Amino acid sequence: MGDGPVSDGVRVLPPNDLRQYDDLAGEWWRPDGAFAMLHWLARARAALVPPASRPDAVLVDLGCGAGLMAPHLAGKGYRHVGVDLTRSALEQAAAHGVTTLAGDATAVPLADGCADVVAAGEVLEHVPDWRAAVAEACRLLRPGGLLVLDTLNDTVLARLVAVELGERLPTVPRGIHDPRLFVDDRELVAECARHGVALRVRGVRPGLRATLGWLVRRNRGGAVREVTHDGPAIRPTWSTAVLYQGRGVRHG
Repeated sequence: MGDGPVSDGVRVLPPNDLRQYDDLAGEWWRPDGAFAMLHWLARARAALVPPASRPDAVLVDLGCGAGLMAPHLAGKGYRHVGVDLTRSALEQAAAHGVTTLAGDATAVPLADGCADVVAAGEVLEHVPDWRAAVAEACRLLRPGGLLVLDTLNDTVLARLVAVELGERLPTVPRGIHDPRLFVDDRELVAECARHGVALRVRGVRPGLRATLGWLVRRNRGGAVREVTHDGPAIRPTWSTAVLYQGRGVRHG
């Protein structure tokens, strides 16, 4: 398994260490696996993306992982370009029809204004310099292009829910987050505005009853339906204090 101390046969890594994604490579497309909630969020994020308005439209997916948005973008008319640092994830994304590119979200090797849509799903809270990632996302957008994202807020409640409680659940990998990197929603809106994107944010959460039912079924070993359709819906909520979505258009 490479470098890092080992406990009970499992490599112990610092919080937010990229090597975790190689260790968990087999979990990406398991409907009841460690990344199940990322499927629910990918479906909700893709719902913010309209059908392409022109031929050869491009959607750049920053921190694409194994390409979990791909099934939900099918038929919308975009060339789906996924950017990520984890090659084991990119191999799986390519198998799901994503044009993959190994690269950092803060220094994307693509031209200015190349994208009709940029998606940044569950990535900003993993980037040491989220402002640089936002600048790149906005740079990639053509005028009139759309930015869609979701991330964790920089609040005590988000740390409690996502780390102290969330990472104790059997479905969430321990140490997958570093709460020092969580992103304040007001600062994110202001940063996007600096780069010409008028971002609007709203709080979201998985449906509580459906989530409890999913957890019970998973823990009992019950059958899970097809990964692209299973799982609780991500719903709007009144507070952005934990998890939030953003959607905005680049002006100019």
